[in-house]
Amino acid sequence: MRIGILQADHVDEEFRDRFGDYPEMFVDTLGRAADTAEFAFFDVQKRRYPSRVNDCDGYLITGSRASVYDDQPWIDELGEFVRNIDRAGVRTVGICFGHQLIAQALGGRVVPAPSGWGVGVHSWEVVHGEPWMRPPLAEFRLLASHRDQVDELPGAARLVASSPFCPNAAFVIDDRLLGVQGHPEFNKDYAEFLLHRRREQLGPAFAPGLHSLDQPTDACAVAKWIMGFLRGGD
Repeated sequence: MRIGILQADHVDEEFRDRFGDYPEMFVDTLGRAADTAEFAFFDVQKRRYPSRVNDCDGYLITGSRASVYDDQPWIDELGEFVRNIDRAGVRTVGICFGHQLIAQALGGRVVPAPSGWGVGVHSWEVVHGEPWMRPPLAEFRLLASHRDQVDELPGAARLVASSPFCPNAAFVIDDRLLGVQGHPEFNKDYAEFLLHRRREQLGPAFAPGLHSLDQPTDACAVAKWIMGFLRGGD
């Protein structure tokens, strides 16, 4: 299976030796869930895409420090590519920014969260179990790092996971598009680094976010969900 990673941001160059870049994080995480996957990388900030939508069996859109509602040509172009993916029926997963971009591109709404920053380990309740969610969990924990949230889902979306802090934390559209707000690809060292780097921006969210890093996450299980979804639930 060939998975196209649509890279919407980079780890700052001076820190890549320490943490790697986002595609490497996903390859490490998803590769442990499926050792037969092949990955291709497309830097969408530089407006690089496969020549045809069907060049890959599935796609994953990464996170980004940008907001999906920013007035930037590359974000508009990525939204159009998502609509092409939807029309072509190619399975695609969006993580954080990617989750929000899918929602916005297909008729939903993304806004700065009234509850502020979501950082550290967060927990979401599974409100609609799916066949590809193996192992099944009633709730799951992931590292989070976001200021924006999906405020309104697209009309065709089905809610999968929710919390009081982030009501639209995961959704599916026509069993082809999956959005997940949390970060299964992050490790705690990188999450702690981001917390300290953004301490002034985070304000009161910093201390509880840092303290939450003592909690375990379900990143391995969610990686298996993502691969199960991209494979069509097999």
